[in-house]
Formats: sequence, C-alpha cells, structure tokens
Amino acid sequence: MSNHDTEKQHITPYWVYGLILVILLACTFISVDVVHYDLKAWSVGIALGIACIKGTLVLAYFMHLKFDNVLFKILVAAVIMLFVSFILLTFVDYLYR
Repeated sequence: MSNHDTEKQHITPYWVYGLILVILLACTFISVDVVHYDLKAWSVGIALGIACIKGTLVLAYFMHLKFDNVLFKILVAAVIMLFVSFILLTFVDYLYR
C-alpha cells in the first residue's frame, strides 16, 4: 500500500478557483482605485489591508494551506507574526529618529 492511499485526499472544484480569481481581481481593482481618492494616511492602510486579504486567499487556496496539516498553518502564522514584528520595529525606529 502506498503512502497516497493512507492520506486523505481533497479535490477542490474548479468553480472555487474561479471564485477566488474573481475576488482577487476585484481586490486588485479596488486597491488601484483607492489611489484616485485623497484619503491621506488611510490610503496606505487600505492598500495594505487589501494586500493582506489577497495574500491570505493565495495562501489558503492556491498553496493549499486550508486543507493541509495544522503544523504547517502554525508555522506560516509564526512566520507572518515575525514579519509583522520586524515591520513594526522598523516603523517605531523611523518614528523616533
């Protein structure tokens, strides 16, 4: 018996990928459209929020993290938290110069 027989298999239907594509395209158009409005500091925050949503969708569906082992989800979350902490430390350093 091979290893593939003992693992549970998940097959994602094509319509899910199509829906994710439409959501990613809509988020892209929204983030491009935000530039045309004078939202001052909120423009960057909105663009980063939309980028986080897009990144989460790509991680979950196209990299199959949604259907993978819990350990991989924990490791990805730890890497993201480490990245966010470095970005915050950089902003704090820049703020107090």
